[in-house]
Amino acid sequence: MAVLIDSPVWPWRGRRWSHLVSDVSYEELHAFVAAELGIPRRAFQGDHYDVPEDLYDVAVAAGAQPVGARELLARLMAAGLRLRKRDRAAGRSPR
Repeated sequence: MAVLIDSPVWPWRGRRWSHLVSDVSYEELHAFVAAELGIPRRAFQGDHYDVPEDLYDVAVAAGAQPVGARELLARLMAAGLRLRKRDRAAGRSPR
């Protein structure tokens, strides 16, 4: 399994958030999130899930690999799963 999570350093609405991605497939990511975190599918952000700080340790304990933000982005891009902002706004997928 190649589910990756960066540190919860992204502030939004008074909380800190991590990004959770897969460098294999969206299906792998959706399955991990549903089984381990209980985050609804509607929270999917086109190529990642935002994970609140209080679920970071839960995600890591369930098997998400902690990586830095740059490595997370590089691996997402290398896998061809990175969705650019303009594509996300248009409702497109990366493939």
